[in-house]
Amino acid sequence: MKRLALLRTLLEREQKRRDEQMAAVRHAAANAEAQQQQADGLTGYRSEYCRKWSAQFQQAAQMEILRSYHGFLSRLDQAIAQQQSVVEHAHRMVEAQRQRLVEREVRVATVERLIKRREAMLARVAERRDQKNLDELAQRPTSARAQSGMS
Repeated sequence: MKRLALLRTLLEREQKRRDEQMAAVRHAAANAEAQQQQADGLTGYRSEYCRKWSAQFQQAAQMEILRSYHGFLSRLDQAIAQQQSVVEHAHRMVEAQRQRLVEREVRVATVERLIKRREAMLARVAERRDQKNLDELAQRPTSARAQSGMS
């Protein structure tokens, strides 16, 4: 019985760890989504910026404005590339957290199986004990009759 109580305590601890890992997965997924939205925002801003200035460049534009445009566009491209790296890293973190969650779920399932096995074993032991007691009870009247017939 003591071992079964220990297993139940272990199960509670593993379930708590699994639940904490589920929260970590949700947090990582939310972060990845936020990073992706930021990347999409930068990409959308770049497209809008290019569209806006390409209409102005249809007319005459000074060389200094053109250099400034290309310089800003270059920095914007760098920011987009950097944000894409952040997004990829966030997605890798989500996958790592999901893998840890799978490991936690396996541990919970393992402890649950151990508990079921232990409960089944205890039930078999109790059944054997009950059967032994019944067999002994059944033998007593027979033994008592046999002894009274001998006297």
